[in-house]
Amino acid sequence: MHNNNVTDETCSIYHARGYDNGMKCSNITKCRNCDPHEPCFVPDEYLVYRVDEFAHFSGEQNMMQEIYQRGPIACGIAVTDAMENYTSGIFEDTTKDMDVVHEISIVGFGEENGTPYWLIRNSWGTHWGLQGFMKLVRGKNNLAIESDCAWATPTDTWTNKETHITTDEEKNDPNNDDTNGPYPNHMESQSFLGDDSNSCRRLKSDAKLNIPIIRDAWADFDYSTLPANWDWRNVNGTNFLSWNKNQHIPEYCGSCWAQGSTSSIADRFNILLKDQLTTPVALDAQVMIGCAGGGDCNGGDPSLVFEYGYNDGIPDSSCE
Repeated sequence: MHNNNVTDETCSIYHARGYDNGMKCSNITKCRNCDPHEPCFVPDEYLVYRVDEFAHFSGEQNMMQEIYQRGPIACGIAVTDAMENYTSGIFEDTTKDMDVVHEISIVGFGEENGTPYWLIRNSWGTHWGLQGFMKLVRGKNNLAIESDCAWATPTDTWTNKETHITTDEEKNDPNNDDTNGPYPNHMESQSFLGDDSNSCRRLKSDAKLNIPIIRDAWADFDYSTLPANWDWRNVNGTNFLSWNKNQHIPEYCGSCWAQGSTSSIADRFNILLKDQLTTPVALDAQVMIGCAGGGDCNGGDPSLVFEYGYNDGIPDSSCE
């Protein structure tokens, strides 16, 4: 990241594959977009991010200083059966395992009932541990947590919205895999989105869930009392929105109905949980598309997504 620009997940999503098992490095791997019925492509330009300084380091006090002054760090850690089954409390390994086989980030530290701990964010999903987090005893190099860490400082590429300008050579890279599809059989005709449209249709449904609405938002406030400007990205310095998504990668799908609805209700969970939130909520649109939760890649109805959520619940993005 110091030597190369990297992109975000609206440009290149996680595939759980790498250069050695199916995802060769190419320009379209770094940033990809797709339109219906056409090969995917490298966008003309895209936002980039970089690292300034970076280093390996170790030691409890150095780690605490780095976290407090500049933010979370990445560290190696040993993994035991008990750690994999962790659910709550301050974990302390008793096997003396020091074989570093896993990497995590440490986002904070504290003390509970006289026991110091590290607050660790894992990458095993929110169904593990404390909604994806773990408290590990601090100051004992338990699981080798204080042996091998790394920090980096970000380069400010966003103030001036620094972009990568794609060259013709990058667009025509022979390693680019521009495969788009396949589309479901019942969508292969011209009715799928239409030849002249890059949008998905909103397919209305007559199905209505009989849920009594307690009140409408507009019943509480007079229109004249609303502020001239309101933005949930910045409410007294707090951004309540879940992350942006790109429905067009890794191949095109007319899932706007699933993306917009899951994004809006995830944002509302963030607003509702503002005093309890440990990490922003992000709800999964894939389940809606795969489980007939309101439509398919040909379009759908957002209200049916909410009906699905009412009846069955919606998993978060760490599950699917």
